[in-house]
Amino acid sequence: MRTEDVLAAIATGLWRWDNASGTVSLDAEAARLLGLPAEPVRLSEAAVRSRFHPVDWNEIDGVVNLAVAEGTLAEARLRIMDGEGRVVRTVRSRSKPLIEGSDYQLVGTLQEVADPQPGTAGPHTPITGDWRRSREAFLLDAGRALAEARSTAEVLRVAASLSMPGFSPDGLAVFGMSGERLTVIGHHGQRDGDEGPFTSMSLATDYPAAEVVRTGRAIYLPSPEEYRRRFPMTWPLAERFERHSWAFVPLVVAGRTMGAWMAAFKHPVTFTPDERSVLTTVARMLAQALARAGVAESERELSLGLQRTMMPVLGPGIPGIQVAARYVPTGGGLQVGGDWYDMIRLPGRTGGGAGRIALVIGDVQGHDVRAAALMGQLRIALRAYASEGHRPDAVLSRASRFLYGVNDGDDGGDGVDGEGGADGAGRGGGPRFATCLYLEVDLESGTVDIARAGHPDPAVRMPDGTVLLRPTAGGLPLGIDADTDYPTTRLTLEPGETLMICTDGLLETGGHDLDSGWERVRKLLEQHRGDDLEELADTLVEAVHGPGSHHTTGPLADRREDDIAVLLLSRRPATTVREAPRRMLMTIAQAEPERIAEAREQVRQLLHDWTDRDQLDSAVLMVSEMVTNVLVHTDGDALLTAGVTCGEKGRRLRVEVSDASDELPHKRHPGEMASSGRGLVLMEMLAEAWGVEPRGEGKTIWFELTEPTGAEGCCP
Repeated sequence: MRTEDVLAAIATGLWRWDNASGTVSLDAEAARLLGLPAEPVRLSEAAVRSRFHPVDWNEIDGVVNLAVAEGTLAEARLRIMDGEGRVVRTVRSRSKPLIEGSDYQLVGTLQEVADPQPGTAGPHTPITGDWRRSREAFLLDAGRALAEARSTAEVLRVAASLSMPGFSPDGLAVFGMSGERLTVIGHHGQRDGDEGPFTSMSLATDYPAAEVVRTGRAIYLPSPEEYRRRFPMTWPLAERFERHSWAFVPLVVAGRTMGAWMAAFKHPVTFTPDERSVLTTVARMLAQALARAGVAESERELSLGLQRTMMPVLGPGIPGIQVAARYVPTGGGLQVGGDWYDMIRLPGRTGGGAGRIALVIGDVQGHDVRAAALMGQLRIALRAYASEGHRPDAVLSRASRFLYGVNDGDDGGDGVDGEGGADGAGRGGGPRFATCLYLEVDLESGTVDIARAGHPDPAVRMPDGTVLLRPTAGGLPLGIDADTDYPTTRLTLEPGETLMICTDGLLETGGHDLDSGWERVRKLLEQHRGDDLEELADTLVEAVHGPGSHHTTGPLADRREDDIAVLLLSRRPATTVREAPRRMLMTIAQAEPERIAEAREQVRQLLHDWTDRDQLDSAVLMVSEMVTNVLVHTDGDALLTAGVTCGEKGRRLRVEVSDASDELPHKRHPGEMASSGRGLVLMEMLAEAWGVEPRGEGKTIWFELTEPTGAEGCCP
């Protein structure tokens, strides 16, 4: 009896689907099953497709592609339609793809089957529409969860939590490659240590995962007998886990096999086309997620390495001071940027004064790798100039000339983006500038000499919590002009006071500008209790950079976030002393009459908790009069000193304004139309005490005010 007769007797036909030519050949029985005359025929793909239910045709297309990729059989159930769209029968197709280059021929059988009765389907062979809908929902959830995973550990946790519809595995393992050896990236469902025999296994080993990595084709083992038959050498390693079915699927990224994924089952699984399709789809998503996580972890490691290399270690060993610093990148790209800080031990000068350090903080334009590279170069240059013993103004002048020279040799682009964006940093960016604040601190006297290059001013927190912003003279940012001068400002840091310097990211993060951001930071400094600078640094960064800052955004809500660098220095007394007075000192030059407004603001900040507001207004008015008189009636500068001390009757404010003129002021009685001559009259009316004192060369005019005893904020 011929084979064709035997197949016809059992209602089984033969077909050949040629993908290259788009034709399908049917024998007589196959033609009959498709509702055609019972004779051999060759039809176009479209003619055959019209005989299948549209949903089933779409499914067999996916099944065939899966079989071609895996080199396995393509199995599916198909409903045959008549010319009026009615289902006339259901057939089962089993075909083997014969691959010829990029094309293939599908050779197989069609066999009529009875429609399954309700309730007769096995628990692990669901092929119903409900199961397919569950599968689609599962794949959507799995894809979203894997896409959100940011590290290899998170990807593995997501993979372990996947509950596949109808056939959830109870054991998972992800294998990678290290040279010519197989490694275990992670596993779930086994005890710690069970992965030992599979770690560092040669790719030539007779093990399913190794073969999958070598060939790039999936391996399905539906039973222990199949596992033992195909891989007898490594079956003893798998036997002790008491599993019944295994799937080893390749992890492929960009056409390259990067590893294998094992899914093991306690119950028997036949690995139908639907089940293999789910496993293959999950493996593709898992491979993409692992690749993304690997790239992200490499970038994080690179950024951490750059930060460790470029940021100094502020360790102990300097008596009398405490230092704390923080750096927080903006969060984009490689997590590196142009902000930096540094602390430099300075050489001693002839005549003593060896206890000196320099504090530096700066911000190179941009948030990219080039900004970080320029930052590293500029930091090294500043260290070199400072170590040579130059004064702060000379250090910044040389640093600006250095950066100008670097920019002069840069022909990388013609656009400059102020934040290192696509218009500049993305193409090399052309010239870059940098803001910088350089401070030289004498640890014995507490004097601080400051040179500023377009950077935010420093702030001082006094022992009682009062915070003053210390305006300083400054010049252009580094790198703009090769011959820029940087004037030096001197202030004194008293024992118990804390100096804060920062980049603009600390102030402007969260949608704030410099003014509103400074008010926010001032409140944080004033509310801090205790002397721990590390805790204060954490408080500043967490409150400004953490999620809470985004719930109370500033006036510029759409502003791009910036890197943050902050440096704190506190001068500690050697022994316990009485609470230090609250003090301020500033110089107003003849050529800077606009700084009178700064002097008034400094006095208001010094008396921020003064309870008598009338006294506060009087003090501000008298300061304005005293400083203005110096600038108008002398040829020198005005030195303003103010201090608040505790006395028996309450807190006392003393303000002194000194100048180099020997001519003493005289009290006059101006007429109603006079434009001057009321300064001493005002002081006599508003001050509790006042006076003029000759000082050898020059003089000092002063006044005092006392806050009433028992007022809130007064001394105990």
